[in-house]
Amino acid sequence: MERAEILERGSKCRGLLARLFLLAAGMLMAGTAAAAASDPAGAPITLARQGAFEAGGSVLRQGDASLSCDHGYVEYQIPVKARAMSLFLWHSSSAKVWQSRWDGGEGFQSIFLRRGFPVYLWDGPRVGRGNWGCAAYSYEPKVGRDQQNFASWRFGPKYPEWFPGVQFPTKDPEAWDQAMRARYDEFDTVANAKLEAAAAAQAIDRIGPTVALTNSAGGLRALLTAIRSDSIKAIVAYENPGYVFPSDVEAPAGPERFGPVIVSPEEFRKLTRIPLQFVFGDNVDQSPSWSAFAATCREFVNLINERGGHAEILFLPSVGLKGNTHIPFADLNNVAVADQLSIFLRQNKLDLSQAKAKKKR
Repeated sequence: MERAEILERGSKCRGLLARLFLLAAGMLMAGTAAAAASDPAGAPITLARQGAFEAGGSVLRQGDASLSCDHGYVEYQIPVKARAMSLFLWHSSSAKVWQSRWDGGEGFQSIFLRRGFPVYLWDGPRVGRGNWGCAAYSYEPKVGRDQQNFASWRFGPKYPEWFPGVQFPTKDPEAWDQAMRARYDEFDTVANAKLEAAAAAQAIDRIGPTVALTNSAGGLRALLTAIRSDSIKAIVAYENPGYVFPSDVEAPAGPERFGPVIVSPEEFRKLTRIPLQFVFGDNVDQSPSWSAFAATCREFVNLINERGGHAEILFLPSVGLKGNTHIPFADLNNVAVADQLSIFLRQNKLDLSQAKAKKKR
């Protein structure tokens, strides 16, 4: 065989090998991409943009001097190809509970960014990153709050007796330490709830169509906000203790710091225009206070539905989720809790893409 022919054939072989190598590499990359797509928890979160802004508030003036205060703080992340509806995460203890599980795993912020929703974290006036208030206030350390949290958050009947099967890493001292440090001073008063609602309404009107996700006392604040803002399209309230009632009925009594807040029948009617879901975890019957709050919730839901609204209560054990605490979206099974939220959003057409939402309008 001539030398030129040998060189030509060798070149063709090398070219074929190179193409086969590229083909194999492409197949490997495609397989990896497919695996990531089938396992969203392992896929990167791709953002179109992120940022923060303040909303609401007042200005105190003395002559030419001023103080801007009583505003809330919003941190947001918008994923690529975002859905039309935003999620507004309203904490009770601190914004951190939306950001991670008790064991440090992914929280609702990441879970729902992966599911395509714009996510907004909210610190209301005078709490967290919105703590510059227009009124004087002081912080008083209260020894024993950790143990109070244990019972109030239904980790167990009393410290340190854990409920069997509780969705908390009970053997992990780091998880316990982190949970007890994830706290803000909350200012649980009706006056503060109204102050936060006024600021949140301005934030949500700026955001646009929004589902408010709340925990604990955040639920009362979101109900008051929905009366003010037509941009709230639904509320999902995890373990809400406080409610709004119209002035033409006798409202059930409760702890003063959680209301009830009495509004006009016309204002109450605004709450019948949006879907409302109230979610409770496990062992509610083991807590006298949470049993009472759940009973008030039933009265509220019945009244909403009697007046033409769409409200429901979801007890997580009824769908097979056991051991959930007062903050179920931070529990070890929070993906399953998130799946229940996704069902609610889908049933109410709150998970539409931008294109489908435009067609619907």
